[in-house]
Amino acid sequence: MVLRLGLEDEISDGAGLSVAKKCGQLGRLLVQRSSETVQTVDGTVTLGEAVVREALGVLNPNFKTDVQTAFLRGLARDGFAIELGGRGEKPRLRSALPDEVDLPASDNELHELLRLYQFHIPKGHLDQAIEAHTRGDWAACNAQLRTFLESLFDAIAFHIEPARAGGLPTSENRRQLLAELGFLAIDRNEWSGDGKNFINGLFKMLHTDGSHPGLSDEDHSTFRLHIVLVTGRTFMRRLHNPIGES
Repeated sequence: MVLRLGLEDEISDGAGLSVAKKCGQLGRLLVQRSSETVQTVDGTVTLGEAVVREALGVLNPNFKTDVQTAFLRGLARDGFAIELGGRGEKPRLRSALPDEVDLPASDNELHELLRLYQFHIPKGHLDQAIEAHTRGDWAACNAQLRTFLESLFDAIAFHIEPARAGGLPTSENRRQLLAELGFLAIDRNEWSGDGKNFINGLFKMLHTDGSHPGLSDEDHSTFRLHIVLVTGRTFMRRLHNPIGES
């Protein structure tokens, strides 16, 4: 793989270095340069995608290991699915979402904005949700996602109007305050007085537990994670660049 990706000058091929240490070298290189492009038999792709495609070549759908399960869950979180071909064909990677929905970018930007505004509590809940998803604890992931979104809107309300937000008894009241302030758009059905709006509907969906007809717990938990990441990024962007400002 090192030869195929043109990394032989940066990762030792000698017997004096263990495979584990060579993997460590590769991992550090990927963290630093994952967005660089390389030429492969599949065309020009990023170094990060090239290594993922290499890993697919040794994927064995007939055996479940902790490492392989974590790998597949990581791909699912990033919005990718694996297509298994016929006998002798390698598994194929395909995007499960439109190209415009870049989930890794959404996650990165959301985390950056949470750190920028020092929203430590929402960030902690989001990190715990992602960790729970990684280990396959779907109930814990679902619970943390709802708590993250609730604490995010609380943090935004306290940031915009600390005095008024502090005098309100519930998170629901603080979301109503955000609507009154124009942060949640009533004309876009993000919020309404009758509860039939996007935000309320999302919270009702996130409050449900267990599997749904035709969907596995993993599928639905991943769906929740995706929609919460995109929603969280949208409203943190709005806080950073208020509606009406360029």
